[in-house]
Amino acid sequence: MKPNLTHFDNDGRPQMVDVSTKDATSRSATARGRVAFSSAAFAVLRRDGVKKGDILRIAEIAGVMAAKKTPDLIPLCHPLAISSVNVAAEFNDAAHAVDVVATVKVNAKTGVEMEALTAVSVACLTIYDMAKSIAKSMAIGPVELIEKAGGKSGDFRR
Repeated sequence: MKPNLTHFDNDGRPQMVDVSTKDATSRSATARGRVAFSSAAFAVLRRDGVKKGDILRIAEIAGVMAAKKTPDLIPLCHPLAISSVNVAAEFNDAAHAVDVVATVKVNAKTGVEMEALTAVSVACLTIYDMAKSIAKSMAIGPVELIEKAGGKSGDFRR
């Protein structure tokens, strides 16, 4: 399969997408993810918590920090002056899981889907790290974009 040559220069070197001619517009993206536990491990987590601290609040902070670091983690991702990051982690008793939702907003020439997905991914990894002493059999996923607004490609809703 031929690579998309719009992301490579004439010598075949990777380059960022040129957004210099685009107008800055209001854009937002929301992603979600889940960390699933066995029922026994989830019961221990809910009853006793973890030694490292408040797992939900620390995961939320990690997600906010990750959104701001997205261009350091994802090659060719544009650095953005993010306007808002909201990360919410909640226990889902019915699913024996922790659900994470992140919404990122910006006024820019490119979207914030990667920032929202990175926020959720790192929040989920933080939950795994904090709870691994309870059970290493946790499963992360799916991590998915559920909504985006703004930009040339228009709005999206899963």
